[in-house]
Amino acid sequence: MSTLTLPLLDQVRVPSDLRRLPESDLPQVAAELRAETIDAVSVTGGHLGAGLGVV
Repeated sequence: MSTLTLPLLDQVRVPSDLRRLPESDLPQVAAELRAETIDAVSVTGGHLGAGLGVV
C-alpha cells in the first residue's frame, strides 16, 4: 500500500485534465509520476527505465 501524496496527479483522470493544468505545474506532475512509478515497481518488481524515460 502506497503512502505517497500526489496532489496534482490525483486530479488527472483523462488527458484533458492534464491539459487544463498550468504549464508551471507540469514539473511537479512529472515528479509525482516518477515517484508513483518507482513506488509501484518497488512493490511489484520489474523494469522502470523505459517508464522513467517516458516521464
